[in-house]
Amino acid sequence: MPDVMTPDHARPLLSLTGISKIYDPRAGAPLTALRDVTLDVQRNEFVTLVGPSGCGKSTLLKLIGGIEAPSAGDIVFDGRRLTEPSPRAGLVFQRPILLPWRNVLGNILFPIEMLGWPTRSFRDEAVRLIELVGLKGFERSLPHELSGGMQQRVAICRALIYDPQLLLMDEPFGALDAMTREELSIELLRIWTERRKTIVFVTHSISEAVLLGDRVIVMTARPGRIVEDLRVEIARPRSLDAEGTPEFTALVRRVRAAIYASRKVST
Repeated sequence: MPDVMTPDHARPLLSLTGISKIYDPRAGAPLTALRDVTLDVQRNEFVTLVGPSGCGKSTLLKLIGGIEAPSAGDIVFDGRRLTEPSPRAGLVFQRPILLPWRNVLGNILFPIEMLGWPTRSFRDEAVRLIELVGLKGFERSLPHELSGGMQQRVAICRALIYDPQLLLMDEPFGALDAMTREELSIELLRIWTERRKTIVFVTHSISEAVLLGDRVIVMTARPGRIVEDLRVEIARPRSLDAEGTPEFTALVRRVRAAIYASRKVST
C-alpha cells in the first residue's frame, strides 16, 4: 500500500526489498539467479546496472517490468506493490524486435494498439519522437531499410510513445558496432535530458555505465547481489570527452575492481 504520509515527489519511484529469484528446471538442481537484492531508484534518476555475464541483470529488469515474479521479496512501483506488467513502464531490449511488415510510424504506434487506445491521438507524438531521435524522413521506411542503429532508435520511440514514468533498457546498444554505440549513448543522454524519465539501464560496458548513470549499481556473479552502489558526480550534460577525465577513470577502476572482487568471492 502507498504511504499516504509521504508526498509522491519525496518517495522513490521504484523500491526493491529482499528480491530473490530461483528457477526450478525440470532436470537438475534449482538455479538461484538473484539473492536478497534491495535497491531504491528515485524519480528521474538514471541508474545503470553492470556485472559479470550471467549475474542476473536481465532477470532483475524482467522482475521490475513485471514480466516475471520474484521468488521472494517485494517490488514497489510508484507507491504500489508490483504484481503485473505496468503500462507506466517501457522496455527496450538488446535487439529492436520490430515488426518487419510495419513501417517506422506503424512500429512506434503498435503498443498503443495493444493497449486499445486510439492511435490517431498519438500520431503527433510519434512524429515528434521520430524527429527527436533524428529519423525525420524515414516515417514510411520498413525495418529492413534501416541500419541497426536506426532500428534501435525506433525501438526507443516505441517505448516512449505512451509517456511511461519508467524506462527499462536491457543492453540496448550491445549488438551495435562501437561507433554507433557511442553515438546512441550520447543520443540517449540528450533524450533523457529533454524527457526526464527514470531509467534503469543494463550494460556489460563499464565505461558506458559510468558515462550514462547518476549511479552505477555493481552486481556479483550468480547468484546476483548488489556489491557496490556508486554515485557518479561528473557534471551534466556529458559528452564522450568525460571519459578522459580523472574522475571518470577513477570510477571505472572502482567498478572494475568491485566486479573482479565479487568473482573471487563467488568462486
